[in-house]
Amino acid sequence: MEHVHLAVEEDDLYSGYNDYNPTFDSEELENDVGFQQAVRTSHGRRPPMTAKFPGTPIGPRSLASSFGARLHMASSMGRPMTGAVQDGSARPMTAVKAAGYTSSLSRGSAFDPLGQSRGPAPALEAKNEDTPEEKIKILEKKVNDLIEESCMAQSMGALQVALEKAKEAGRKERALVRQREQSGSADHINLDLTYSVLLNLANQYTNNEMYPEALNSYQIIVKNKMFSNAGRLKVNMANIYFKQKNYPKAIKFYRMALDQITNAHKEMRIKIMQNIGVVFICMGQYTDAITSFEHIMSESPNIKTGFNLILCYYAIGDRERMKKAFQKLISVPLGIDDEDKYIPSNEDTSSNMVIEAIKNDKLHQMERDLKTLAEKYIMTAAKLIAPAIETLFATGFDWFVTAVFFFASKDFNAVETLKAFEKKDSRVKSAAATNLSFLYFLEKDYDQADRYADLAMNADRYNPAALINKGNTVFVKQDYEKAAEFYKEALRNDSSCTEGLYNLGLTYQRLNRLEEALDCFLKLHAILRNSSQVMYQLASLYELLENPEQAIEWLMQVISVTPTDAQALAKLGELHDGEGDKSQAFQYYYESFRYFPSNIHVIEWLGAYYIETQFCEKAIQYFERATLIQPTQVKWQLMVASCYRRSGNSQKALETYKEIHRKFPENVECLRFLVRLCTDMQLKEAQDYATKLKKVEKMKEIREQRIKSGREGSARSRREGRESSAGSADSGRSSSSTKGERLSAKMRSLPGSNEPYEASSPKELDASYVDPLGPQMDRPKTGVKKRVEDDDFADEELGDDLLPE
Repeated sequence: MEHVHLAVEEDDLYSGYNDYNPTFDSEELENDVGFQQAVRTSHGRRPPMTAKFPGTPIGPRSLASSFGARLHMASSMGRPMTGAVQDGSARPMTAVKAAGYTSSLSRGSAFDPLGQSRGPAPALEAKNEDTPEEKIKILEKKVNDLIEESCMAQSMGALQVALEKAKEAGRKERALVRQREQSGSADHINLDLTYSVLLNLANQYTNNEMYPEALNSYQIIVKNKMFSNAGRLKVNMANIYFKQKNYPKAIKFYRMALDQITNAHKEMRIKIMQNIGVVFICMGQYTDAITSFEHIMSESPNIKTGFNLILCYYAIGDRERMKKAFQKLISVPLGIDDEDKYIPSNEDTSSNMVIEAIKNDKLHQMERDLKTLAEKYIMTAAKLIAPAIETLFATGFDWFVTAVFFFASKDFNAVETLKAFEKKDSRVKSAAATNLSFLYFLEKDYDQADRYADLAMNADRYNPAALINKGNTVFVKQDYEKAAEFYKEALRNDSSCTEGLYNLGLTYQRLNRLEEALDCFLKLHAILRNSSQVMYQLASLYELLENPEQAIEWLMQVISVTPTDAQALAKLGELHDGEGDKSQAFQYYYESFRYFPSNIHVIEWLGAYYIETQFCEKAIQYFERATLIQPTQVKWQLMVASCYRRSGNSQKALETYKEIHRKFPENVECLRFLVRLCTDMQLKEAQDYATKLKKVEKMKEIREQRIKSGREGSARSRREGRESSAGSADSGRSSSSTKGERLSAKMRSLPGSNEPYEASSPKELDASYVDPLGPQMDRPKTGVKKRVEDDDFADEELGDDLLPE
C-alpha cells in the first residue's frame, strides 16, 4: 500500500471565497490594541513606514524593468506608498499647494504644513519718531490726554490736581505750536485744541477761586477773532465778577453776552436775563429787576423767576402787584405727568409691569423733586405775602386760598396745602376748614363740604363764612327752611355779610316768598349800588310779580353797568315784545345778537321779525346762522328756502329745496314744495318728485299703522296731538302777553302741508317748530357771584367771603 498513490482531486472552485484579510475586519477594531493606541496618540498621525520585505532593509523594494530602470514599489502589492521618497523628494500629500505642502522637500523632512519650523515672524519695523509729523501727533495726543485727566480730577474733587494738569496741557500745547512753526506747517494749527486748553485752564482757575488768572484766560479767548462764538464766554466772566461782588461789571458783561446771542437761543437768553435780575436785586435796584423778571414771566415763565418777582414786589411794598405775581407763580406749568399715570390697572399685566418699572426711576424722581420745589416756593411766597397784602393775617390768608383755587393748576394740591393750616390756632383753623368746605362744595363733594363746614363752626361759631357754607350744603339738599336759618344766623353775626343776604334772597325765592326775597335784594342793593347781579335779581322778581315796567327799569340799570350783557339785552327785548313794542324789542334783540350771535332764541325772533315786516332777504342770514348752529334741524333750512320763495327767487329756492331733500330724503314738506316749484317752472323733475312724495307718504302711513292700533285711533291721536300743541302754544302766548315776559311765537314762515302755494300772506309759525334749547340759559357771570334764574341754583353761587370782591 505504500506504493499506492491516490488520484489527485480537482481543486474546489469556491475555495477561499469566505477567506479575507483580518486587517479589513472593522468589527474587531474596537479590540485591536494597536489601532486604539494609534487613535488616542499621535502615533496614528505619523507618516506610515515603508513595508518591510523579509531579508531586506526598511525601504522601497527595487524591481527591474525592461527599461533597465529601478522602480521603487511602495508595498508588496505594487501600490505607491504615501509619503514615500521618490527621486529624492517626498510626494505631496495634497494637490492644494496653498495649504502649506510642497513637493520640493527633501527626503526625511518632518511633516510641517503650517511652516512652524521656520520660527517666529520677524519683529515689526519700529516707527521713526524723529520725523516732525510723528512728533506733532504725539504731542497732540499728550495734550488731549492731559485735558481729559484734568476734567476727571475736577469731577472727583481734586481741584489742585486738575489745575496742574490744565497748566501742563497749556505748556504742551504751546510746545506743539512751536513745533508746527518750526516744521513749516503753521497753517495747520489745531484751533479747537487751543480753545479747549484755554477754556479748561480758565475753568480750573475759577474752580480754585483764582479769579484774576481765570479772567485773563477768558480774555485771551474772547479777544481772539479766530474762535467762533467766543462771546458767550462773557457770561462766565460776568459770573466771576458777580462772585467778586463787582455788580456793575457783572451787569455790563451779562448784557454784552446777551447782545451776542441771537433770538434762536431763547432759553440761553432767558437764563442770562434771569441772572441780570438777580444782580439788580443784589444792588437794591428792584425796579430794574422787576423789568427783567416780568419779561421772563411773559416769555417763558418758571417757578424761580416768579418767586423772585414776588420778592421784588414785597421789597417795594406793592400789594396789588404782589397778588398778580402770586397768581402768575401758581399758574406756571411744570410740564410733568399726572400721578394717575403711575397707578396700575387690574387688567393689563404687561402695563402693570411697565408702571412698576418706571414709577421709581430717575425721571419720576426728578418730576417729584420739581413738584416738591414748586410747592416749597409757593408756600414760602404765601407765608411771606399773606401778612403784607392785607392788614390782618387771616384776611391775607383768605385771599391766598382764593387765588390758589382759581389759578392753581392740578400740579399744586390746594387741599393738602390748606390742611397744613389746620394745626394753627382756632381762628386760622376755622378759616382753613371754611375754605376746605368751599373747595369741596365746588367739586360737588357735598358730604366733605358739610363735614368741614361743621368743623369750621365748631372752631368758631361766630364765623359767618362757615355758617354760609353750612347753609349752602343744606340748600343743595333742598331743605330751604333750614338753609334760611343758617343764612339768618350769619347775618346776625355780621350784618354786613352781603353773601348771606344774597343767598337768603335766593332761598326765599325758592320758597315762593317773593316779597321777602324782594326785601332782601333791595337791602342788598342799598349796600352794593353797582352790583349787576343784584339788579338782575330784582328785575327777575318784579317779572315774577307781574310788574314788567319795574322789571324793565331794573334791567335798564343792569345795562348801564354792563352794556355788553347779551342775556340782559335779550331779556329786555322779550319784555318789550310782551308789551307790544316791536321796534324797541327789535333794538334790544339786535344788540344781544351783536354781542352773542349764537343764541338760537334771539336768532329765531329776529328772523320772524324780518319775515313779518316783509324783509325776507334779511331774514335769510339769521336762519342760515341757525342752520350752522343746529345742522340736524330741518326747520331752519326750510325757513331759508321759504324766504327765497317769498322774495321771488324761485331758482335759489328750488336749489335750496333740492339740497334739503338730499340731506333729508323723507321730509314730506320739502317734497311738496319741490313738486309745486317744478310744476310752476314746468320742469320734468316734477313727476319724479311727485312719485317720491307718494312713496314717502305711503311709508309714513304704514309706519304710523304699525305704531298705532288702527287708522282711526292713529288719526285721532294725531289730531289730538295737534290740537294740544296748538292749545299749548296759544296758552303760552296768552301767558306771555299777560305777564309781559315771554317771546311771541308769531313769525312768518313757510306754508304748511295744506297751504296753497300762492299764499303769501303772513302765517302763524307751525306749533311743531319748538325751540330745541328749552329754558333760557343763565346770564354769564360779570362779577364774583353768578346770577340765578327763576328755577336754577348754581353751585358757583357760594355766598361766602372767600370770593374776591
